[in-house]
Amino acid sequence: MQTIFQITLVVNDYDEAIQFYTDKLNFTLVEDTVLSETKRWVVVAPQGSDGCRLLLAKAASDEQKKSIGNQTGGRVFLFLHTDDIGSDYTRMTAKGVTFVREPSAEAYGTVAVFKDLYGNLWDMIEPKK
Repeated sequence: MQTIFQITLVVNDYDEAIQFYTDKLNFTLVEDTVLSETKRWVVVAPQGSDGCRLLLAKAASDEQKKSIGNQTGGRVFLFLHTDDIGSDYTRMTAKGVTFVREPSAEAYGTVAVFKDLYGNLWDMIEPKK
């Protein structure tokens, strides 16, 4: 059996990314290990999740810097499942998270689209039960 357990998200700054994901999205800081003067191993995940985690990787080259906020060419990049989209939407909006699409009912559940601090698009989905 194989699973995807971690995805790299290129960021501009470790600390601002940690602050956004832990404060605004309510994620848990799983690890923050210094590897060198310029590199850290920073992992965040949704609270209580044992699924896929995000490795926040600081851009180290001009080419990597160009991809910050646009890792998928403007398409939705990441998908966040929730069991209470109404509460999460209200909490995240109050914390200043920008939603480009308010919650709406779809065949598969309720979905809202938000931007992370760099502009990457996320679908937040409460699946139909």
